[in-house]
Amino acid sequence: MGRKSIYSPEFKSKVALEALKEQKTLSELAKEFSISPEKIKQWKSEFIRNSSKVFQSESNTDEHKLQAKVQRLESKVGQLTMEVDFFADAYEKAGLKKK
Repeated sequence: MGRKSIYSPEFKSKVALEALKEQKTLSELAKEFSISPEKIKQWKSEFIRNSSKVFQSESNTDEHKLQAKVQRLESKVGQLTMEVDFFADAYEKAGLKKK
């Protein structure tokens, strides 16, 4: 089983940006940063693939969070409504009077 190293996002970004500059070969970068050329290619691809996220507005992200929260609350309200109806029906069937 090989040793698994963990690199910070900052380090990965730095390496990916250097690779994107294309001022050095992958072999040179691999030697400079003490990682494999394959790892650099992987990080470069990941960096390019996720680059559009930089331009997403925070309000767009906040809106998605708010929508998710509303959905959770609506689900909870539905669940609680069903429970209240169930217990009201059981209360009535038990012959208890409502106050």
